[in-house]
Amino acid sequence: MLGVALALALFGGSARAAAARRASPATEPINQLVAGVTKGLPPAPSAPPRPGPSASSGPQQSGWRAKRPMLSTPWTAHVSPASQNRGYPRPQMTRTAWENLNGAWQFAPARVGARPPVGVALPRRILVPFPMESALSGIGTHYEHSWYRRTFTIPSSWSGQRVLLNFGAVDWQATVWVNGRRIGTHRGGYDAFTMDLTAALRHSGVQELVVGVDAPVDRGGEPIGKQRLRPHRIWYTANSGIWQSVWLEPVPAAHIDSVRATPDVQNDTLTLTVHTTGASSDDTIQAIAYAGSQQVGSAQGSTTATLTLPVPNARLWSPTDPYLYGLTVQLTRGGRPIDAVGSYFGMRSISVVPIGGVARVELNGQPTFMLGTLEQGYWPDGGYTAPASQALAYDLLIEKALGFNAIREHMKVEPQQWYYETDRLGLLVWQDMPAMVLATPTAAAQREFLSELHAIVNGNLDHPSIVQWDPFNEGWGEFDPAQVTQDLRSWDPTRLLDSTSGYNLCTCALPDTGDVLDEHAYPAAGAQAPSATQATEDGEFGGLALRVPGHMWPGRTFGYEREANSQILTNRYVDLLTQVDRTVLPAGLSGAIYTAASDVEDEIDGLFSFDRRRLKVAPAPVRTINARVIADGSQRGTMSRSKAN
Repeated sequence: MLGVALALALFGGSARAAAARRASPATEPINQLVAGVTKGLPPAPSAPPRPGPSASSGPQQSGWRAKRPMLSTPWTAHVSPASQNRGYPRPQMTRTAWENLNGAWQFAPARVGARPPVGVALPRRILVPFPMESALSGIGTHYEHSWYRRTFTIPSSWSGQRVLLNFGAVDWQATVWVNGRRIGTHRGGYDAFTMDLTAALRHSGVQELVVGVDAPVDRGGEPIGKQRLRPHRIWYTANSGIWQSVWLEPVPAAHIDSVRATPDVQNDTLTLTVHTTGASSDDTIQAIAYAGSQQVGSAQGSTTATLTLPVPNARLWSPTDPYLYGLTVQLTRGGRPIDAVGSYFGMRSISVVPIGGVARVELNGQPTFMLGTLEQGYWPDGGYTAPASQALAYDLLIEKALGFNAIREHMKVEPQQWYYETDRLGLLVWQDMPAMVLATPTAAAQREFLSELHAIVNGNLDHPSIVQWDPFNEGWGEFDPAQVTQDLRSWDPTRLLDSTSGYNLCTCALPDTGDVLDEHAYPAAGAQAPSATQATEDGEFGGLALRVPGHMWPGRTFGYEREANSQILTNRYVDLLTQVDRTVLPAGLSGAIYTAASDVEDEIDGLFSFDRRRLKVAPAPVRTINARVIADGSQRGTMSRSKAN
């Protein structure tokens, strides 16, 4: 068994991490590998305005204590209310001033129909942003109805501005009161939302925030992914309540609401659509693109215009060169800026192209084979929420270091900072829509699904790493896939659409409206021949399971094929990928996803353990075979193009 050094060491860690490296010499190659990945990255994008430090939110609640997790991670012992300032939560629309509201909140179970506890102290403490079922939340159990409460203050420097309250995600329904005034209700456990609380604020002093949460999980009909109230096998613990960052920010009365940046690689341009609130017909939008600190293009127009920025000799984003441009967008009035946001973008294209009568996936006009892992985003201590900001990137660094160029984000949507990491590292993301429960969804559930799917797509349009949407998986909660695919194409015509990942494992009809046909096969990947219009992928294969005593979730374990030790697991992985290289690639496959990145609760088929302390395969052979498959799969597409020409 190979050990992975404590993750703290990967990020400049501590004496404890250094001691762990000395005690386990086998971990050093992994550290070197990860360091090599980070050293080879292009510089981070840079564009003003850049977020400053969080303003003080006033006195903090005391009395929070974590529950003891069934399995700890290298970060567990370092979690505290003070550690929950994870940096500005929205990398693609930054503002200078903001106030972090993560930390210890008051908490209590609620009765259906109860009045909000305005002015009433709640007896328990929960650490936001950890879901209530997690150990790090301090609650450690599920309540279908609950109250969150905290106080905060507004900096005097924000006087005269609107104040926006932002939630990264709350599962599932959140109703918000400020100083006893109801601000609004949001449904959907995987998309960010914003509420303007200005009218409810007191002129000065302490303000009160109450959030009522309703989370039926699989007793309801909403999208929940793999969450279950009774977890077992491939179904995992529920993640209810606030599970992403909460923050405030001041904005002028006229301000920018959203920015959509769409690259046009063929013409070396960026198309920009900006939505505003309170802008007048005389206001203008000004946008500047940067390569590092150097301005490379600019454009301006009315607040309703679509802008086109030149990006001459564009450096294309790819897994081998994940280059990100900086972007500044200003709302101006009379030539003076009244609001500004900072962002970034990548210049890349993704398409399915017929080559010699066979459909292939092309990235930036070049056939590209996508090889990735099934990433499920669960943590034994934090549930849906990574225990630290460094932990958020940990899995991605290891996957990149092992030679993968893709990830399928399975049955979950991650925080915006996670997608920044996939953008920065150069990982091609196939993004799942979290499924509803397995029963046939009602008409109301279908409408809710579509509403949440639309919000998720709109919230993630500008990430170059996301190259494919997967609305359904193996028929779970599936309905009218042809219409859903058509809706998706109208919302986002720039990415690949996989109508049903694993269509062969459900009773649904053969998907004929998506860009790809996606089979699941265990343990060996399936060999599918593409048509002239649809490329083929294997969205799940592998599932090789290995027990790692001392690093597993308690209870019965599950996997698709059990291996005896690390060497056998490594050899078997290499064998499966060799089969892909020799028998599956010749059939014309464009991508394959190995199950899984990490163990999750009962499921022990990850390449590394659930606690992120043990790598279960030898890295060198895995990296070598991965590189061969990606190169050979991409080259086959290139050879097909050469023959066609």
